Amino acid sequence: MGALEQVDPEVAAVIRHEEGRQQAVLEMIPSENYASAAVIEAVGSVLTNKYAEGYPGARYYHGNRFVDDVENLARDRAKALFGYEHANVQPHSGTQANMAVYLGLLNPGDTVMGLKLDAGGHLTHGSPVNASGLLYHFVSYGVDRESHLVDYDEMLALAKEHRPKIIVVGATAYPRVWDFQRARAIADEVDAVLMADMAHLAGLIVGGAHPSPLGFAPVMTTSTHKTLRGPRGGMVLSDRRYRLRIDRGVFPGSQGGPMMHVIAGKAVMLKEAATPEFRAHAVQIVANAKALAAALIDAGIVLISGGTDNHLVLVDVRPLGLNGVQAADALEAAGIVVNSNPIPFDTLPPREGGGIRFGTPAITSRGMGEAEMKVIGQGMARILQAPADEGVRDQVAKTVRELTARFPAPGVPVR
Repeated sequence: MGALEQVDPEVAAVIRHEEGRQQAVLEMIPSENYASAAVIEAVGSVLTNKYAEGYPGARYYHGNRFVDDVENLARDRAKALFGYEHANVQPHSGTQANMAVYLGLLNPGDTVMGLKLDAGGHLTHGSPVNASGLLYHFVSYGVDRESHLVDYDEMLALAKEHRPKIIVVGATAYPRVWDFQRARAIADEVDAVLMADMAHLAGLIVGGAHPSPLGFAPVMTTSTHKTLRGPRGGMVLSDRRYRLRIDRGVFPGSQGGPMMHVIAGKAVMLKEAATPEFRAHAVQIVANAKALAAALIDAGIVLISGGTDNHLVLVDVRPLGLNGVQAADALEAAGIVVNSNPIPFDTLPPREGGGIRFGTPAITSRGMGEAEMKVIGQGMARILQAPADEGVRDQVAKTVRELTARFPAPGVPVR
């Protein structure tokens, strides 16, 4: 019996239940993945006990010899992996990373450009209910109404009109490749800093499965728990000239003491991501997403932009007479976990959404390949086309149980 079971059996029971859920479902929310057992071990270490405000060699507390070592390891590994001159590994999330960059490089009220939320942008790209939209003047560019691809002509026109200090590229629900070279040319036209929010794509970038913003965007942010398969957290990569301003934006600008146990997990994650096995895994994520998209298209499901170039798929469920919540609920009843999501030019409220968003990072981490994607795509289509049919639901749920039994979730105990 472990210490947690002895001290708090109620919390221990909840964790056991969650372990069972993670093993039993097809986790297809594209922002979720399975951290390795080594990452989880590092995050659960005694480093959680150490307070270390500041940076290695310049802390506001004593006793930092070993936590300095682990943070330097993480910073050096991040720089080597992504190719940037500077890395800050302290942000608690991708949101914290974005806000730290804004705080370091902008003044309140400055103009910034980001992707519209219904076109796939993130809350930190200027949502009026988010601190980004409350503190800064955001102008949003969108996607083409027919192709659903980023409208770089609109980006250029808006940039010339509003002269932003920062242009943000990157998204939370955009299934296509970004043209960093074109975006950089637009930023240069108006003397703006191009910032690449690669929270979803960082693992694909280091694996060579998506172009890198290096050389085009002097600032890159990312979360660490999506395609990178690390602990929950964030990072900022940048050219050296922005180092001090960004570091000040993280601490003391927006955070106090860093989570040294999580930074240790990030260091482990970065070592794992530098292996040939991880590069093959990243390529497989994209291959699986394309196979999944093809199976859905063959079954008559409408995909935003007609397919995918990365790890995620965005489906318009309105032609099926559903909203996103209804579609996600029907799929979860069969053991397939996705999330409702707005789609470009959506006609439904954001809390319902006209679409669902899902992807292949977690199921690829389980070892599944294109053959399994075809089976999953066919099952998803059956559910979406007959969401109230209990017979269909039971048949698909049986297939889910067979797949999850054959492909256990890594780093999650099997009980």
